[in-house]
Amino acid sequence: MSSATEAAETKTMYLAEILAHHRADVAERKANADIAALQRDAAAHTPRGFAKALRAKAASEGIGVIAELKKASPSKGLIRADFHPAALAKELESAGAAVLSVLTDEKFFQGSLENLRLASAAVKIPCLRKDFMVDEFQVLEARANCADAILLIVAALTDAELLTLREAARRYGLDTLCEVHDAEELERAKALGCECIGVNSRDLRTFEVSMDRMCELGQHIPANVVRVAESGIRTRADVDRLIASGYEAFLIGESLMRNEHPGEGLKQLLASSF
Repeated sequence: MSSATEAAETKTMYLAEILAHHRADVAERKANADIAALQRDAAAHTPRGFAKALRAKAASEGIGVIAELKKASPSKGLIRADFHPAALAKELESAGAAVLSVLTDEKFFQGSLENLRLASAAVKIPCLRKDFMVDEFQVLEARANCADAILLIVAALTDAELLTLREAARRYGLDTLCEVHDAEELERAKALGCECIGVNSRDLRTFEVSMDRMCELGQHIPANVVRVAESGIRTRADVDRLIASGYEAFLIGESLMRNEHPGEGLKQLLASSF
């Protein structure tokens, strides 16, 4: 077996490890949760229209940016040591972000539901709970912690699981960003009726990044959903190339979080290259 094949298999196993951890962790939280309290908290939060905000920003300014609050990742380790969710959220909102994405995975991304609450409370723009969603309970958690949308990763879920989570999001008034990595996953996503479909240039099963694949898939996303490009976007030239491939929204995290002043980094990306 080649070293490249071994590496790919190891990374595929790593995704399986992440999902196994989340299924066990969610089952434990669910068993010990005060459901009534979560439902009260959920009722106290009025979803702010994640997809609507992205569309409005794209229509008025040409692009809508999902600015991501991301402290660390399994592949890159610690990304930003100086991590204050409320301050970062305010800075990115002021710099022109249409919406925010907040990592809530604790073990692998050093995120938390507290980070989501703090960021959401600090801004007027909608927030996405970015996590490995595997159970309807997490959808209730999301709204209870002031999320306006959730992420569904096609590679991590069966069609039945995707549909169950999509319907749960609808019941709680949350939008969905459905993430795909290849043409087969895109076909599965189309049937769900999600408000947004995102193509992640980084395949979670191999960690390989392909801007070419993202550009090709962008041309096949239905026009009636918000088309989101995810991962590997670092420059305005990247953004312009993706706009030409049909994208109107862009999830940008690592390049902003590595910037001493993320707001300035976002302003540079938003500045037209023409």
